[in-house]
Amino acid sequence: MRLALGASRARLMRQLLTESFVLSVAGALLGLAFAHWGSRLLVRQLSTSTLNVALGLDLDWRILAFTTTVAVATALLFGTAPALRASRVAPNEALKEQGRGLSADRRFGLTNLLVISQVALSLVLVVTAGLFVRTFSSLTTLDVGFERDPVLLVTVNAQPLDRARRATVFEEVRERAAAVGGVEAAALSVVTPVSGSTWNNLIELPDSPELPEDERIVNVNHVTPDFFRTYGTRLIAGRDFSTADRIGSPMAAIVNEAFAQKYFNGQSPIGRRVRQAPFPEQPGVTREIVGYVEDAAYRSLRDPLSPTLYYCLYQRWEASSGMSLSIRSAGSPTLVIKPVAAAITQVNRDLAFSFRPLADQVNASLIQERLVAMLSGFFGGLALLLAGLGLYGVTSYAVTRRSTELGIRMALGAAPGGVVRLVLQRVGMLVTLGVILGGSLALYASTFVSALLYRLDARDPVTFAGAIIVLAGIGALAGWIPARRASRIDPAVVLRN
Repeated sequence: MRLALGASRARLMRQLLTESFVLSVAGALLGLAFAHWGSRLLVRQLSTSTLNVALGLDLDWRILAFTTTVAVATALLFGTAPALRASRVAPNEALKEQGRGLSADRRFGLTNLLVISQVALSLVLVVTAGLFVRTFSSLTTLDVGFERDPVLLVTVNAQPLDRARRATVFEEVRERAAAVGGVEAAALSVVTPVSGSTWNNLIELPDSPELPEDERIVNVNHVTPDFFRTYGTRLIAGRDFSTADRIGSPMAAIVNEAFAQKYFNGQSPIGRRVRQAPFPEQPGVTREIVGYVEDAAYRSLRDPLSPTLYYCLYQRWEASSGMSLSIRSAGSPTLVIKPVAAAITQVNRDLAFSFRPLADQVNASLIQERLVAMLSGFFGGLALLLAGLGLYGVTSYAVTRRSTELGIRMALGAAPGGVVRLVLQRVGMLVTLGVILGGSLALYASTFVSALLYRLDARDPVTFAGAIIVLAGIGALAGWIPARRASRIDPAVVLRN
């Protein structure tokens, strides 16, 4: 109509480009504000109760320049093509198109291709998000072999003390902490669960055939009595260490289920012998296995449960300056921090110590998985939103352009339900093509993230099916809104206009 009334093509292109530029700039400003808020939320997610992450998130000219460039490029890229197409339309042909029907629209143009691509990429993002979220959920609900909530970890440093006094001081610290009200058990250890630290030894089995070296490597931890009671790790058979297990008494060891399964074919290891292979400045030591406990996570939640040997710390004190004290509280671990700190100070004022709930240590070990799950979930949700908006916009525009045809159909007796089905058929076609394309891309792309997954196939059918169902639901909702509006068209009003 503007061309028919005498507007020049240059003026028409200028108007359309201006509209595209205004929309692009408005979107860029909104995205900039959202990114500023989202980055601060991300930093808060990275922080824990014991680790406060601080990052400089102030905007600078480089970010503003980049955002401005993207906004201008978006306006030029996606505004020029529609403007050129609109300026080349013959006025009489444009006026004729108003009467064309929905079913007669055979143009499979750029708009539909963009919507299909948007749906396909959305499916890829949703599938990826589903895989990462399920991985994080699996790790957080994993049976780790110990109770994380009631345990408080205390790192005790005795660097200022003489090496000869440290063993006595550490033992007194444990006894004083165990006597604090609200403390059910306390134990010392060299390694705490899921700390990222590993101590391993080569072993020999005197009563079994000789094994290759790579088969004789096991995890090792030196612990005191009540270590397993402190962590709630079940003792399957035999006994725990006791205060009688001292230097000069028969050397004792406790093994886990993985150890018994690998070296004794799952049979009871009680009474068997295990020898720590000698290495420089350390002679080999033969120990009798006196206890058998269930498997528990050692270095990381992702690591498979591996053979682990527990030695009694009292039988071989190392002249270490630091030791980990684990405390099991009757209630919240934070409630015993002050009385335990006072008890440690009474032992020796030169001791340095710090507190950390075991639950925080376990959660901190999953910071990468939590961050990836959160980011992928956010972008997957954003992709669903954009796909829904794209489908809604295309469908709503098609319904508006073909209101005359829909009015004629209803005047000739078409039921509102038939109109809804007619509109949803178009949406269904776009979603179906997008799902086929996106499913192929997701099957290919999922193999690149398999290393980040935990006990989950990169092409997990449940995740793929769930993503397709969610995307189909979003598409149905996006199409149903304009379809419902189309079914309420008054034929008399449409034909009169």
